[in-house]
Amino acid sequence: MPLGNHRLEDRTLGCGRREAGFTYLGLLALIALIGYLLAVAGEISATTEQREREKQLLFVGHEYRNAIGRFFRQNHHYPQTLEELLQFENSGPQPAHYLRRLYPDPMTRKLDWVLFPAPGQGIMGVASASTKIPLKRAGFDDEDFGFDVAETYANWVFLYDPRSALLRKLSPGGAVLPH
Repeated sequence: MPLGNHRLEDRTLGCGRREAGFTYLGLLALIALIGYLLAVAGEISATTEQREREKQLLFVGHEYRNAIGRFFRQNHHYPQTLEELLQFENSGPQPAHYLRRLYPDPMTRKLDWVLFPAPGQGIMGVASASTKIPLKRAGFDDEDFGFDVAETYANWVFLYDPRSALLRKLSPGGAVLPH
């Protein structure tokens, strides 16, 4: 009898070892799945953050373009520096700033704007210094001509050109008039 009990014991131990191996493989598969899901969540988070920064870039770029335009219309020349846009505009019933503060580039998070020189002297526009590829490819304002085909954020140039502003005023619905 003792010999028979011993064999039964061996069979039970062998079964437990196989189950332990399957448990180990199941645990490895679970860890791999969790890693994959964390990677996907990280990618979604990074894409969402980039889209938010794109929105900020468009807002800030428009603010700079509009401030340069107000400065130009008031002073009949372009600002020499971005700091000039912090001056008061005294033409209306209440004095106002062209810009309340200098905004950093949302893509680089620095005040490292690429400045576009005006004919003669001054600054007629700004662009991001970022060479990242934009996610947004459509749905831009009419003033943001060419943004839909831009290869990098540095190609999103926010220019104030009085000639194009005049064309927009003269054309019905913002359509470009023929030459």
